[in-house]
Amino acid sequence: MTEQKSIIIKRVKKKKGEGNHGGSWKVAYADFVTAMMAFFLLMWLITMVSPEKRARVASYFKYYAIFDKSGISMFEGVGNKIINIGGEGVNIPEEKGNPGKIKQKEPNQIKEEIQEKIEKKFNNIKSQVIIDVFGNSVRIEVIDSEGNPIFPVGDSSFTDVGKQILKEICDSLADFDNKIIIEGHTDALSYRSNKYSNWELSTDRASAARRFMESNGINPDRISMVVGYAATKPLIHDNPNDPRNRRVSIVINYDDQLK
Repeated sequence: MTEQKSIIIKRVKKKKGEGNHGGSWKVAYADFVTAMMAFFLLMWLITMVSPEKRARVASYFKYYAIFDKSGISMFEGVGNKIINIGGEGVNIPEEKGNPGKIKQKEPNQIKEEIQEKIEKKFNNIKSQVIIDVFGNSVRIEVIDSEGNPIFPVGDSSFTDVGKQILKEICDSLADFDNKIIIEGHTDALSYRSNKYSNWELSTDRASAARRFMESNGINPDRISMVVGYAATKPLIHDNPNDPRNRRVSIVINYDDQLK
């Protein structure tokens, strides 16, 4: 008699995703390759664009605001600004019909422009603003006077005259990326108290100028140094107590460091 064996049938259900992960890795890999191709294509296109157009694109995204720039081309309305592209200063001309000419303002040009503005608006106190070009930088001296002080004696708060002059300087420098150094100076008059000396006063005046300039359009990142020199660097060497030694100096750098 032949013995009969029972046959057992086992049903195995395969879960989704098993076996080479269901191919989902291929989709992720394809997305990665597409992204890399788009990135290198973008890099190639950037190298093929002229410097002034790259500057316009950079300025468009730097100053873009959805509520007031929507619908405006990135090649329109940028204005006359110097923008650093790859370490190169590129000036975007306002004339749309002459894109080939790119001009960069030199220190002497900055000096002439600010002097002209000061003379037109403040002809009576133009002697209180001295602009000097040294090396590759520009120094603007805002000087005190007995008749038109820019701040009270022994005080760091600016008078209306001082604020008006600084405001005009800020308007002239707002469109530039150059680093700025702010220096505070005093005369040689000493204080009775040792707790607050000309060192503190000169530093406070420089800090007050920094705060005013930042609140009037100067990017805080452009301020590279704020320093007080007390009476160690007088403008009038023959008379250290001369009120003209009380001043604030604004240095516009065209180099990485002050020469």
